[in-house]
Parts: sequence; structure tokens; C-alpha cells
Amino acid sequence: MKLRLPKPPPPMEMLDKVRETEAWKSIFRPGSIFRKGYKDTQRDRALAMMNNVLYHLHPVKIKRHGLKLTYTFCLGGLSFFLFVLLTVTGIFLMFFYRPSADIGSAQAYTDIEALRNSIFFGDLVRNIHRWGAHLMTFTVFLHMARVFYTGAYKPPREFNWVVGVILLLLTLLLAFTGYLLPWDQLAIWAVTVGTSFANYTPLVAPEANFVLLGGVVVGPETLLRWYVLHVIALPFVLTIFLAVHFWRIRKDGGISGPL
Repeated sequence: MKLRLPKPPPPMEMLDKVRETEAWKSIFRPGSIFRKGYKDTQRDRALAMMNNVLYHLHPVKIKRHGLKLTYTFCLGGLSFFLFVLLTVTGIFLMFFYRPSADIGSAQAYTDIEALRNSIFFGDLVRNIHRWGAHLMTFTVFLHMARVFYTGAYKPPREFNWVVGVILLLLTLLLAFTGYLLPWDQLAIWAVTVGTSFANYTPLVAPEANFVLLGGVVVGPETLLRWYVLHVIALPFVLTIFLAVHFWRIRKDGGISGPL
């Protein structure tokens, strides 16, 4: 008597059994296209967007004017892209830069010269970082102008407008603190002139000047202080406000309509 092996179930039946397991259900949330019983309805499409990490970055629905390039010019997205680009190129530059400027051995200036002349792709990455900073300042300013002229700062978006103003100020501070890092004559004297305005601060002029310079004049302490601000403190604060900015855009109903 021959033993007959049971006929294997069809592939779709096996897939349905896998979808019913607790392991599968724990991985894929309700509304996912990989869950059994998914229907191409408005509710299931919304659940698929909300329960997916990548899809959740975008709203379930988007207004028609938000898709029009000539309305936003993608200035906010360009600003964020440039920030990411500056982060990547800045990390590369940090591998070859030392914020040291002792008397008789300006290591910072020597490292910049090495980046320009000796490091493979060093001059290219440095110029991408430099021009990217200029472009980011320009696109953030244009983004703020677009928001103002289209009335996107009006209720219920007043709070996000304030967050945007703070992001603009942080962008300007990042550009200004990075200006000193090459430690050449142009950078030293530009920062000397720029920080001299602190001497006109009411009541706390000496303290404000010391906070900026770490001393009486621009020196090695100033370079170290501004380096820490440029690569750690300001990017950290800007990232927090960026997260709040994106969150409020979603909570306030997406991109505001035209006037």
C-alpha cells in the first residue's frame, strides 16, 4: 500500500494563514495593505498612511493649491535639503579641522589650507558647504517672504510663524559663527566688527561682549567658542525647532490656502 503525501495548500491560502498569525499582526498594523481584509477605501487608505513610518511623513490628503509649484516654489523643502547637505558636508570637514589658534601656530588656518590643497575632494566639499550656507540663508529668507505675502502667517498659524522667525535667526547665527572658522584675516576682522555691536548693549555691554568673544578681543577662545556653537549647540536647537515646525504644519491643516 502506497502512502500518499498530503497535497500542499495553494500559495494564496498559505499567505492567508501567515497573515492570520500573531507575529504578522504585530508587525503590520490595522489598515496596512499587507493585512488580510484590506480594502481600497478612504478609511483604509488613511489607516495605511497613519500606521506607516515613511507614509506618515506626508498627510493623508493634500490641498490642490499645495501641489502647485508656483505657489510655494518648494522653498521650505529646499531649505531643509540644504540643511541636510550642510550637515553631511560639515561632518566631512570636521574630520580634517581642529579649532586651535594658539599664538605662533594657527592650526585652524593650516587645516583649511590642507583641505584646499592636500585633502582628496577637500576643496570641493568645503565649497559645497560654503555655497550651500549662502543658498540656505537665501532660500529661508525667500520662504519667509512667500509665507508673508500669501498670508500664511494668519490664524491658526501664528505660532508656526514665530517658529519660522526663530529658524531664520538660527540660520543667520549658523552662517555668522561659521564665518570665523577659516581663521584668516577676513574672518577675524569681520567678526571683530560684527561683535563690536555688543558694546552698545544697554546695561550689560561688557558681559555681552565677553560671552561672544570669551575674552576682550577675538582670540583662540573665541574660535573654540564659536566652533562649539556652530557644530553642536546651534544645529541641535535648530533641529528641535525644525521638528516643531513640521509638526505644526501638519496640525494646522497643511499648507495654507492663497489669499
